[in-house]
Amino acid sequence: MSKVSLIGAGGKMGLRLSRNLMNSKYEMSFHEINPEGISRLSERGINVTDPGKAISDADAVIFAVPDVALEKVTSEYIPDMKKGALAITLDPAAAMAGKLYQRNDISYFITHPCHPSIFNWEPDPESMKDHFGGVSAKQAIVCSLMHGPEEDYLKGEELAKTFYAPVARAHRITVDQMALLEPALVETLASTCVYVISEGLKEVIRRGVPPEAARDFLLGHLRIQMAVLFNELPGAVFSDAANKALKRGLQEFIKDDWKKVFDPDNLKDQILAIT
Repeated sequence: MSKVSLIGAGGKMGLRLSRNLMNSKYEMSFHEINPEGISRLSERGINVTDPGKAISDADAVIFAVPDVALEKVTSEYIPDMKKGALAITLDPAAAMAGKLYQRNDISYFITHPCHPSIFNWEPDPESMKDHFGGVSAKQAIVCSLMHGPEEDYLKGEELAKTFYAPVARAHRITVDQMALLEPALVETLASTCVYVISEGLKEVIRRGVPPEAARDFLLGHLRIQMAVLFNELPGAVFSDAANKALKRGLQEFIKDDWKKVFDPDNLKDQILAIT
């Protein structure tokens, strides 16, 4: 696989991929219709090309566009892809919702970044500031071959490691498993929990705690709490008082049926809302 086309190259995610792909081993073509996106690419020395012949010649086409646009964009470009080519999306939602244009004679590969772990230790301060990944901080990625021959999984993973670099690990999972991870686990559940915590910080500041003291106190405790709960400190446990407070919190503001966010029907509703 040598020729790769990137659709949405100047968008939020596309720009990150473009940075890693522009000097890669792949023969790249970059496609963008938004004037602001084209300008951002130009600032980085990337020229936008007409997708016409580039798409039909490409061995792989990466769709770096929002979930709500994937149905329209894949319907426009996938019919022009050559037989045996690889269509790549960066999220499982559109695939799960049946929003991708379907062809049996091409392969479909889905991949998503895990982003650098909160437990990452990088060799320099700038890498520690790469919270999103794809610049200098190591991250893992998840990959799934939704349709196509086995050898296309390896092609897709190799390409994904290039545009998400530096990659520490690539995990192969199913499309259904990827949807359990996102949106269910990290967006519907984790984002909500973290948002509530951030609102709690604002509340104690409103009640008079000095902002810097409140932030330092919270973030320090979050680090040790997560280290204990995610087994970064094997054998470490919460204090008896902390466990009592935890149980009270579960009773006061966590519903007993919270795990329903992972149920198939609920997950389907989450995905339809996104797409």
